Amino acid sequence: MPKFLLKKWHGLHIVWIFILLFALIFLLFWTEGWIIGGFALVLGLALLIYTMAAEKAFRRELNGYIGTLSHRITQAGNEVLQELPIGILLFNEEKLVEWHNPFIAKMLEKNSVIGESLLELIPLLKGKKEKDPRFEMKRGSKTYQVLLRSDERLLYFQEITAQADLFKRYQDEKTVLGILMLDNLEEATQGMDDQARNVVFGKVTGEINEWAQRYKLYVRRMSSDRYLIVMDHKALQQLEQSRFEILDEVRDLTSELKLPFTLSIGVASGADSLIELGHIAQTSLDMALGRGGDQVAVKIGQRMTFYGGRSNAVEKRTRVRARVISHALRDLIKESENVIIMGHKVPDMDAIGAAIGVLKAVQVSNKEGYIVLEGVNPSIEKLMAEIMEQEKFARCFITPEQALQMTNQRTLAVVVDTHKASLVAEARLLQQTSRIVIVDHHRRGEEFINEAVLVYMEPYASSTCELVTELLQYFNERLSMDVLEATALLAGITMDTKSFSLRTGARTFEAASFLRRNGADTAMIQRLLKEDLESFVRKAEIIKHAEILYNHVALAVTEPNRKHSQMLIAQVADTLLNMTDIMASFVISERQDGLIGISARSLGQINVQLVMERMGGGGHLTNAAVQLEGTLQDAANQLKQVLEEFEAEEGLFE
Repeated sequence: MPKFLLKKWHGLHIVWIFILLFALIFLLFWTEGWIIGGFALVLGLALLIYTMAAEKAFRRELNGYIGTLSHRITQAGNEVLQELPIGILLFNEEKLVEWHNPFIAKMLEKNSVIGESLLELIPLLKGKKEKDPRFEMKRGSKTYQVLLRSDERLLYFQEITAQADLFKRYQDEKTVLGILMLDNLEEATQGMDDQARNVVFGKVTGEINEWAQRYKLYVRRMSSDRYLIVMDHKALQQLEQSRFEILDEVRDLTSELKLPFTLSIGVASGADSLIELGHIAQTSLDMALGRGGDQVAVKIGQRMTFYGGRSNAVEKRTRVRARVISHALRDLIKESENVIIMGHKVPDMDAIGAAIGVLKAVQVSNKEGYIVLEGVNPSIEKLMAEIMEQEKFARCFITPEQALQMTNQRTLAVVVDTHKASLVAEARLLQQTSRIVIVDHHRRGEEFINEAVLVYMEPYASSTCELVTELLQYFNERLSMDVLEATALLAGITMDTKSFSLRTGARTFEAASFLRRNGADTAMIQRLLKEDLESFVRKAEIIKHAEILYNHVALAVTEPNRKHSQMLIAQVADTLLNMTDIMASFVISERQDGLIGISARSLGQINVQLVMERMGGGGHLTNAAVQLEGTLQDAANQLKQVLEEFEAEEGLFE
């Protein structure tokens, strides 16, 4: 009930009581006489006077109390604005300070900031959206939480230094697990006697222990070549700032001993349980090994970061894994209804050659096999012309639509020369079967076909054709190859090694020797790799506009509105790499599919894979690429920015 109605009801109540009282007194006059009635009237009048006086005194005291209370409340409110440890700041439409309480002056260490620009005092407000009115700001050693009320042009500040420090301590002390592996330990120490082996192992272990003490890590040896690392997040941040210098220290140590010996580390942070951390750490290590070793893979939540990777993957001398994979592939083929083979989009000689090699394995197993080909591009045009002349090969090439109709749960899908679902010729095939095999020589990227039942990835290999050739050697003892089959495989190796000048090892020549014994035609390969005069002139025009960055990096950008094939871009990058003092080359061009293509090459001192990965691509340490949307100038600016970041981080071009 409203206060004025309550007062009115209270007054009427008293009036009615006295009316009833005087009515009773009048009744006494009528029944008992004027003496008793007069006495009652005197008492009633006295009671009325007393009541009116008491009511007046009560109202006077109540008004005084309310007045005093209002004054105290007003005074308390003023003291709150002045003394409460919360900053209050009012600003106008021009973002100028109109009023603030003493907390703001103390916080900003000024007597008054009235009339000053709010954006200059608090730069974090620039571009601040109303959807996120709360944010934190640091002022000296203190942290403040700021609440923006745009409609009232009002800011509240509250110091949360203690909470922020506690949260930072919580973040810094989060558990981080890592697994360190000595790459190629058995291979590197093979043939050594026990004493020499122990000396080498002792030196490497000493480096690891010294590194662990320097960064306060707990390191526990799990096996001859594996260590468990336990640390907190603060230590991980320090390791990232040092870019895991232990990789360089061990590489330098073992290079003095003439041993191909490196480290790989998988690190995990941000998981809810130690079990999950352990699984992620192992996955990170697998990622580092799949990319060739000599590097660190750090996974924090959903972010994956790589460090190192400056050296090529060490070639394995033993072929045990190749034999095991070959037998496993043979069993999978025999258990399947049919086999669908596909490489990456816009296939090159390596992808087609590897696919033909796998097709040979399928035919030897008396199964139906098909190669998915979405179209012929200039890099495989001559090879496909040779293939299409022979009916037994031509009928095995099908379109992606035909492949989708042939694929079921009993189909074996073999992916060659890539391990990314987004790059395969027909990604929908991978969803129609759970039987997937991957054969690839690229360094493993973050995107991966995780559903594969068999994975054969060896970054040390020169090409996928080299890996497939080794698998064929163990597939069947009495295997004999057609001339075109052997030639296609050898052409893939020749193309990817630039005629055996780059990324070649002993096993590369052994695979080439096996193919030559099986009838590979080197004269045909020479015809396949020939280029016409027009292509040569186009390459020369692109090279003419090349510029040199950091004294050792060649960058060529083609003319706008002129589209070139990926093969031509790669050939220009290879040619630039032959120039004096050039350690890496990058060529940017408009591709025939409408995208902007960047082809990157290096001699090994610079990891162009890391450069291309930062732009969304991938590849090898010495051979990588990326496809982008946008303009040539945008791509060139982005590449220069990435190169500048790498130079600032590691000084790669000195």
